[in-house]
Amino acid sequence: MTTLLVSQRNFDSHVTPTGHPERPDRIRAVEDALSAATFAGLKRLDAPSGDLSLAQLVHSGDYLQNLARIRPAEGISRIDEDTFISSGSLGAAATALGAGLLALEEVALGGVRNAFCAVRPPGHHAERHRPMGFCLINTIAIVAREAQRKFGAERVAIVDFDVHHGNGTEDIFQDDETVFYGSSHQMPLYPGTGAPSFVGVGNICNAALPAGSGTEAMRAAYDDRILPALEAFRPDFLLVSAGFDADYRDPLAGLNWKPEDFGWLTGRLMDVASRVCDGRIVSMLEGGYDRQGLATGVAAHVEMLMGAG
Repeated sequence: MTTLLVSQRNFDSHVTPTGHPERPDRIRAVEDALSAATFAGLKRLDAPSGDLSLAQLVHSGDYLQNLARIRPAEGISRIDEDTFISSGSLGAAATALGAGLLALEEVALGGVRNAFCAVRPPGHHAERHRPMGFCLINTIAIVAREAQRKFGAERVAIVDFDVHHGNGTEDIFQDDETVFYGSSHQMPLYPGTGAPSFVGVGNICNAALPAGSGTEAMRAAYDDRILPALEAFRPDFLLVSAGFDADYRDPLAGLNWKPEDFGWLTGRLMDVASRVCDGRIVSMLEGGYDRQGLATGVAAHVEMLMGAG
């Protein structure tokens, strides 16, 4: 079986202000990187529009209505200091969700071994009641619920290696023993959550990394903390919030990961997945705000998913 790449053709319909870190050029950088000959073996599909009403699986009942109310007929509206919504943003959010749902279905039905979704806007900061941190809906959280609702998964794991803690994902699942959330993140850093002492109902595993740290601290965090907890949880699916802003070049953080670190971590996640859930992995793009750092990190991640790393 092969690896699936799900692309998003309307990625640029979510418009952010000039100079905003989360901009359409991010997806262009990813798609350019994955057009190399190394990736000729990928199965490639375009993301359909997903049903945004599925947001009610993880968000409050009036969440979508509030987003629709804020969304402008033209131009851009500000949700908070960092988060914006444009007239086309919900269309982009719908195909980001559609990408995750398509990838889940392809993996669940055995059409592919694993999948990566090159989508925006990111989602892991969107909490149950509020969008924030560049994120409008918590896409990966919805995909986790659909794994349970549609494909009968008893346990789903989400591992988040974005440099910023996924406070939204933690907020949604912190009281749910059927969903594991493991995160490595720089601390202190936005959004200020992710203390290692917080364990939810035994399903949360946070590993805080100090500014300036790199390969050694990251590998210890995963080998000593996150990966053993993940394996002990024995999920039916492994979902990955794949942020590449821990790269040493990223302007919004201060970790020193290299492309080979993303490859190593992907391989270790694959090792666990092969033992506990038949290798079923769906990975979705979160952060990463240096074009070169994002491109090389994604390339290392996808190359390893293909088994060619």
